[in-house]
Amino acid sequence: MDKRTTGIVGYITWVGLIIALCAGDVQGAKFHLNQSLVIWLFALLGVIPCLGQIWLIFIVVCWVMGLIHAINEEEVPVPLIGGIRILK
Repeated sequence: MDKRTTGIVGYITWVGLIIALCAGDVQGAKFHLNQSLVIWLFALLGVIPCLGQIWLIFIVVCWVMGLIHAINEEEVPVPLIGGIRILK
């Protein structure tokens, strides 16, 4: 997969993220794979009662922003959690 496709697939689901990490252009799409991983991990905080639902709305907005930036091949970090680097 090329850089753009790898970035887009990484945002779709956890399975897509794993496929993108294994079969995609990891070096080219490392920024979007990292963003996707951070978004999916922070989505786990949505299980917190009351506050978790508000957090999930924020995470969905971040996910859509990240997906749009991956489609446009732009490397723009998402708000608040975009500066976290897991993949180096």
